[in-house]
Amino acid sequence: MNPSIKLLLLFIIALEISFSLIISLNIALVILAIGYLLLHHTKCRTIGWLLIVPLLPAIGLWSTQYINGTGNKTLMAWVLFTRIYAFVFTGATFTLTTNILQLADSLEQNWHLPSKFAYGVLAAYNLVPKIQHEVKIIRAAGLMRGQQLSFWSPKLYFKAILVSINWSQNLAQAMTSHGFVEDAPRTHYRHCPLRWQDWAIFIVGLGLIQLGLFVIPWS
Repeated sequence: MNPSIKLLLLFIIALEISFSLIISLNIALVILAIGYLLLHHTKCRTIGWLLIVPLLPAIGLWSTQYINGTGNKTLMAWVLFTRIYAFVFTGATFTLTTNILQLADSLEQNWHLPSKFAYGVLAAYNLVPKIQHEVKIIRAAGLMRGQQLSFWSPKLYFKAILVSINWSQNLAQAMTSHGFVEDAPRTHYRHCPLRWQDWAIFIVGLGLIQLGLFVIPWS
């Protein structure tokens, strides 16, 4: 499925279930998302983490609503609990099955996102491993001078920001030297077309969520 169409569909689903009070619909979305992830060969360990990590905030929302809420506190508590998992798993169907490069190509070619923004996001994404490596170097250099740069140390992040600024300048020069010109027409080596199948999946998915919201009499 086209990455940008998938993103649009999941955004609409997330927006609509934000105003929904149907517990069964949230559970159904979680089950469908797990099935989708399994079809894309997502590891069971990853799915397990997706079940465990949101448990604490979900319990926090449940208890807060149940203790301090008004009206039908039990219903709202379970709505918020299941909604957290619906958000997590529908989001995972995008983040775990979508290539960031294909997403950037699709947003630029299909939705006319400015090239400088698309390539800038890609550059920042690809620099993340280098930044992680640089942070380790900075911490090791600090230890050699007798300084313990902890995870929350301002010095650690200040030095990492300085390194990132230097890298950004080098990257801008590299893009210019390779012929990148802002707002100029571009050709594409990788094409990301919008096919009729993508629109069909989008329409069917959108129709199913409307069916679940307004037609099916969930208990």
